[in-house]
Amino acid sequence: MIFQTKLKRLAAFTLVPALAAGFAIGAPAIAQSASTLSSVQSHLKATSSMTADFVQTDRNGQRLSGKLTLKRPGKIRFQYQKDVPLLIVGDGSRLTMIDYQVRQVQSWPVKNSPLGALLDPERDLSKYAKVIPTGSDEVLSVEVKDPKRPEYGTITMVFIRDGSAPAGLRLRGWVALDSQNNRTRIDLSNQKFNVAVADSAFKWTDPRPRKKV
Repeated sequence: MIFQTKLKRLAAFTLVPALAAGFAIGAPAIAQSASTLSSVQSHLKATSSMTADFVQTDRNGQRLSGKLTLKRPGKIRFQYQKDVPLLIVGDGSRLTMIDYQVRQVQSWPVKNSPLGALLDPERDLSKYAKVIPTGSDEVLSVEVKDPKRPEYGTITMVFIRDGSAPAGLRLRGWVALDSQNNRTRIDLSNQKFNVAVADSAFKWTDPRPRKKV
């Protein structure tokens, strides 16, 4: 049981480097991808909030599940299953990972995260993303990376055409790859768009011992 718990915590940790890696604007998308990128940009702008169930799979096949809550601009929460004492929260300015078991907190600016492409609908995708062919007109794939800074990693978002979703697209998930080739896949289901989400959803309790004054 202890070994299984450690594996689950390690699997959750694999998401953090990919999300918290620095990100800078890189190469422009090719011209023929402009229409697809415009569609994705329209979806992002039309989606003010989203909730979904997620399944996270690391490169070893270890799977974790949980609840994703997103509110633009900049807010996101990964609430893991009950036996994983980790929480990842973006509060609009910083992306924070809280490990309640060891009482540790790590934090990075949201704007320096690859997730900035997902959380900030005002970012111009044409300046730092490119379309990846999928072989299907119903599936769109957009890769975000800076080729000049490979240490920042890559995030590839996948969208499904869905007439009932904002701008006709539904975020299916993404794959994150860090500079050490640690691959983390997020699959989403039960997506609900533009639902009421309170800002309190992006608050968290600090587990670190308080310093005596």
